[in-house]
Amino acid sequence: MDETTTTATQIATFGAGCFWGVEAAFRQVKGVKATAVGYLGGTLEHPTYEDVCYRDTGHAEVVQVEFDPAQVSYEDLLLVFWTSHDPTTLNRQGPDIGEQYRSAIFFHSPEQQAAAIASKEQMEAAGRFRRPIVTEITLASAFYVAEEYHQQYLEKRGLASCHI
Repeated sequence: MDETTTTATQIATFGAGCFWGVEAAFRQVKGVKATAVGYLGGTLEHPTYEDVCYRDTGHAEVVQVEFDPAQVSYEDLLLVFWTSHDPTTLNRQGPDIGEQYRSAIFFHSPEQQAAAIASKEQMEAAGRFRRPIVTEITLASAFYVAEEYHQQYLEKRGLASCHI
């Protein structure tokens, strides 16, 4: 998937820990047309999985979602994001530790930025989480598609999720 989509679809990008389970969650949403897991937010061009895991690249493991806003709103995708991980743990999700597992919303437009900020504020005000939300909200940069074996990893293995 790349930035060139039809005018009917939009792109959203989320980092919520290991990308396998997060991708599976988004693939279940009506109106999501495609997903791709990859790396975003760092300095190294064309990183590999090994680069992101074992070098200081600054990249996060992310899921890029192509969606039809006539069928699912960006705000609905934000709800999937918030319920797919723990946004209160800095650079960690479950047993996975490192900057690549950070909680992040990478926005593609001013509208997405405003919606992400409002959504984070609503989650904080609701008191759903016992600790402060550490999710970063950052302008999307170059997205690098992860290796093929990572794409739809759980689906290929007949698994619905990898949550502990």
